[in-house]
Amino acid sequence: MTDWPNSGGVGPRPVPNRSVPTTGYGNDPGGGSGYGGQASYDSGYNTGQVYAGSGYAGGGPAGPAGPGYGDARPAPDWGRRFKVGLVTLLVVLLVWSVGTYFWADSKLRREVDLSTVMDRPEKGEGTTYLIVGSDSREGLSDEERKELRTGSAEGKRTDSMIILHVGPEGNTMVSLPRDSWVTIPEFKGSESGKTFPSPGARKLNAAYSMDGATLLVRTVEYNTGLRIDHYAEIGFGGFASIVDALGGVEMDIPRDIKDKNSGADFKKGRQTLDGAQALAFVRNRYEAGSDLERTKNQQKFLSALANQAATPSTVINPFRLYPTLGAGLDTLIVDEDMGLFDLASMFWAMKDVSGGEGTSMNMPIAGSAPQGSLKWDMTRVKQLVGQLKNGEKVTVRAD
Repeated sequence: MTDWPNSGGVGPRPVPNRSVPTTGYGNDPGGGSGYGGQASYDSGYNTGQVYAGSGYAGGGPAGPAGPGYGDARPAPDWGRRFKVGLVTLLVVLLVWSVGTYFWADSKLRREVDLSTVMDRPEKGEGTTYLIVGSDSREGLSDEERKELRTGSAEGKRTDSMIILHVGPEGNTMVSLPRDSWVTIPEFKGSESGKTFPSPGARKLNAAYSMDGATLLVRTVEYNTGLRIDHYAEIGFGGFASIVDALGGVEMDIPRDIKDKNSGADFKKGRQTLDGAQALAFVRNRYEAGSDLERTKNQQKFLSALANQAATPSTVINPFRLYPTLGAGLDTLIVDEDMGLFDLASMFWAMKDVSGGEGTSMNMPIAGSAPQGSLKWDMTRVKQLVGQLKNGEKVTVRAD
């Protein structure tokens, strides 16, 4: 430090700090006066250094306090904001999807134990579903039974039966007429566990009436040689509720239909059917003229139903998805090993058939049998089953 002479005998005077610019007027950064006294004098002149962030205009870009003050505000990082938003959206979708999965999975009524079915055929290629529509009135009020024209019979019987095979060479839907004349084999009681002898030949729907889903599966497997991997059954009320939850299903009615038994009353042409109308359409039997004609109508409608249920407007719309799932899962009865992915595979396969990417047919029939029933053409049945089990393209055709 250099000693400077002073007249006040104050001692050494500090060297001015040139690293901090001052104005030379008013109070300096040290709090002293710009003239006289004990504070240093600063002429306001600097030696040419450039100081970033000057407090005066021209010393730097405009800052938050206005032009010429402080540092500049950084430009928004839109790329980072987009990434954060995208990640947030994906997390929300993942949580929603997982939550929906566990909610829906918990509602599945896994009530059919296929492990109790006796003498099962070997599994072939692909997956085979037995889809059953029953005349169950479970959960329907008297008013709903009247509206849906279901009658008031107790218990439940099979109203429709369809084999759906999902294979490597395409999907195949085969309707089994309820009046098919088949052999009901020896079976194990679903509740008692006792073994019962074969009651002989009966109509196919008698198997379900005698001992429910497991005997029906046993009878279908025994008469076809085709192993049933999964079972799905829905009653009248559930069927109508699904259709209503979807907002109706669009169908092209092939001709004018009027049937007092089912309540069907349609004009020819494309139209949207609500739950009650859809149920009347698939149950129409007497006006159709035969059980075979009715099964064709059932296949057409189920394919149209699956096609509409699998559209993005339903799948990604929670206001339509949840009511549809709730309506179906509350009344859908499946086997114990059936999961949501199996159920989804079943619906997508039905959708493909409706889109022309599969085969839709009746079980081949050879003629009539006792009690006004239908006899299967076993030569073509064996050929059909062989093609399904071997994963081959189906070439068999039914009348």
